[in-house]
Amino acid sequence: MDDNLKIPDNPPLNAKKVSTKSPSVRVMSGFFEEVALVAKFSMRFFKELIKPPYEFREVIRQSYLIGYKSLPLVGVTAFILGIVMTIQARPTLEDFGAVSLLPAMVGVSIIRELGPAITAMIFAGKIGSSTGAELSSMKVTEQIDAMEVSGINPFKYLVVTRILAATLMLPILVTIGDTISLYGSYLAINLKGSVSFRLFFLKVFNSLDFSDLFPAIIKTFFFGFAIGLIGCFKGYTSTKGTEGVGVAANTAVVFGLLSVFILDMIAVQITSLFL
Repeated sequence: MDDNLKIPDNPPLNAKKVSTKSPSVRVMSGFFEEVALVAKFSMRFFKELIKPPYEFREVIRQSYLIGYKSLPLVGVTAFILGIVMTIQARPTLEDFGAVSLLPAMVGVSIIRELGPAITAMIFAGKIGSSTGAELSSMKVTEQIDAMEVSGINPFKYLVVTRILAATLMLPILVTIGDTISLYGSYLAINLKGSVSFRLFFLKVFNSLDFSDLFPAIIKTFFFGFAIGLIGCFKGYTSTKGTEGVGVAANTAVVFGLLSVFILDMIAVQITSLFL
């Protein structure tokens, strides 16, 4: 055989290694690597949070952009939610002769579960995508590198302020959204009946307990933290140039919604055990 046709015993050093892992193994390893990176990112957040200097003005500005700017969308969604729930539940309660329980049923459903969950999903879609796209575009245009060169801590200024604002603003949005949703339910009940404003809310509050209000408010802080953390993580660590902007915005929404469902499931289990 010709020497030129012989296969070398040792491949070149720059030859690419072919992965022998199965697709499922690669997916699982990539998932756990992502979880580890998010955990490391969150630890850096807590470290930068307690270390001065503190960006109070930027936190207030981000709270305005994240909270106040999201209020119209949250309010419209909550108003429609209250109307739809009341209209859909009324025929079923009429069959059992329990229309008088409609305010209590709608109030408990909205306060305990639907209000926080729906508001968090709207929040994840709006804030998660905008945060991921904004930070990713800043990284692509090298604005983050410019901040580091000028002596500014970009992580504290860009990431810490946004996560903190999202954590603080979502519970406020949920509280306002629940109130608007209950008002929409009150209007829907009066389409086919006549219930006074005072009587409607008296029935709602009589049906609520501390075990309904406290877990519903506490879990919204975790929802806001998870949404802000994932949005900032996807944007701050994005790659692939301009293509990464769209990828960061998309994945921030997807994983933000997924985190809301997972945290809600955990909160329900904990609530059922201790309350």
